[in-house]
Amino acid sequence: MSEREQLIVLCEKLGAEPQQAATMADQLLKRCTQLETERGWPRLRAMEHLLGLLVKGRAGETVPGFEGGRPPE
Repeated sequence: MSEREQLIVLCEKLGAEPQQAATMADQLLKRCTQLETERGWPRLRAMEHLLGLLVKGRAGETVPGFEGGRPPE
């Protein structure tokens, strides 16, 4: 099973409809590649970070830096 297919299954298990899960998987893969490039993170580190955000967000937890509102000046 490909990385994309695994992410689709995960997103569906978290409650996303199939089309939404596919879109989410594509976005996760794109952002993972960006983190690899921008921050020099290994792919595993980048994906762990993103999946942590996904799971915490699904559980309604606020991750530091994602509180919302206006950004600090």
